[in-house]
Amino acid sequence: MTRAFLSLGSNLGDRRKQLAEAIDSLGASVRAVSPVYETDPVGGPDQGRFLNLVVELDTDLSPRELLAVCHRLESAAGRVRIERWGPRSLDVDIVWIDGVTVDEPDLEIPHPRMHERRFVLAPLADLAPELVPADVYDRAQGHVEQVEPLDLGGRGEA
Repeated sequence: MTRAFLSLGSNLGDRRKQLAEAIDSLGASVRAVSPVYETDPVGGPDQGRFLNLVVELDTDLSPRELLAVCHRLESAAGRVRIERWGPRSLDVDIVWIDGVTVDEPDLEIPHPRMHERRFVLAPLADLAPELVPADVYDRAQGHVEQVEPLDLGGRGEA
């Protein structure tokens, strides 16, 4: 099994419900869930604030298989890709997989912009502080604020 981190965000519809359902769909592979952060959008059009978190997984899936899981979760939440970095019901990105580097047109691991975005770094630091140097966090964009945890039906946050 390999340790992997997914970033989940939502700024349309019932944000909490969509995040909780996505986590539930990941099943037994979920090792930990970060606290939830309400965050300003970074880049893209004017839009509402996001709820963001990071999920730590134990997985034996390949990067491509894990990307397919991310797309399935987004589809299940009704995500429609209209505008790059536009509002979305659910966004799921692979942030990091231990010992894995991928550099392909449609998949880059580690995520190429993770060190620029506080909405990824804050929850990632809660689960894996060794992946988030303080100076990198300080330079990252966006305001983040920890908010009430999700109701995960007994599966608590880190």
